[in-house]
Amino acid sequence: MTLTTKFLSATAALALSAGAAFADPAIIYDLGGKFDKSFNESAYNGAERWAKETGGTYAEVEIQTDAQREQAIRRFAEAGNNPIVMAGFSWSTPLSEVAADYPDTKFAVIDGVVEAENVRSIVFSEQEGSYLVGMMAAMASKTGTVGFIGGMDIPLIRRFACGYAQGAKAVNGDATVIANMTGTTPAAWNDPVKGSELTQAQISQGADVVYAAAGGTGVGVLQTAADSGILSIGVDSNQNYLHPGKVLTSMLKRVDNAVFDSFSAGEGLEAGFNVMGVANGGVGYSLDEFNASLVSDEMKAAVDAAAAEIASGALAVHDYMSDETCPALEF
Repeated sequence: MTLTTKFLSATAALALSAGAAFADPAIIYDLGGKFDKSFNESAYNGAERWAKETGGTYAEVEIQTDAQREQAIRRFAEAGNNPIVMAGFSWSTPLSEVAADYPDTKFAVIDGVVEAENVRSIVFSEQEGSYLVGMMAAMASKTGTVGFIGGMDIPLIRRFACGYAQGAKAVNGDATVIANMTGTTPAAWNDPVKGSELTQAQISQGADVVYAAAGGTGVGVLQTAADSGILSIGVDSNQNYLHPGKVLTSMLKRVDNAVFDSFSAGEGLEAGFNVMGVANGGVGYSLDEFNASLVSDEMKAAVDAAAAEIASGALAVHDYMSDETCPALEF
């Protein structure tokens, strides 16, 4: 059971039910909405799993503009919700300005970093999971050209792209990797039409596998790839089901686990910096009935071996967020 609150306009007030339990956790989604079939939906799935397993209730809200971020945090904190989880790097700035005003409230920010005694910063090693699906892309490609379509052009998304290119070139040193970003504003996360156009452009350049790390924009990428007879790679949530037999795999970013664990910790949520990567199950690739026919035993063995090397430290994947270069790819 959830208490759902939705902003109807940029100036709309956040109305919270008077019946909400004061200890209920809360989740605030990023722009694009909780049913984006990607990042936000993974966060929603984690909250729902917690509710079903515990019988608990939680509050949630989908913001419509950046201007509503601070208001949303304050309203939940003042209502007594605890902990409050925010999905998306764009929450870092408003949370850093608000957290100290509510010292008894625990906050968690996913994909962001806020140094405060009551904030848990949860980040992912997206480059590691992207490396694995990059290997798969190169092994599945018949043209030797694979594509990457990102959402908003920020260092976080370049981290995905660089890991993907490194993985592809580990399999085929002569592989061509084409990379495009959808835009430079938050609107880039929810523009499936632009995602479709970029996919068509990459296909015209020879790409026969395209990886989308673009939130709701990726829906257009996957649809166009399926319609055009090439393979796609999903992101964050398992998107294999969207186009059975057409989505090679999805790079799983376990945002759902981050939310589930934060809700489960309750008011005992520990502050600090938490990294989720291949070694602790934070990122990986998906294999199910919808893509089993596309993933050969050879492909699975190669990717699983690489994952084991990454987990052990024997294989290092370049992290664009630590070093803003991309040896395997030019933007």
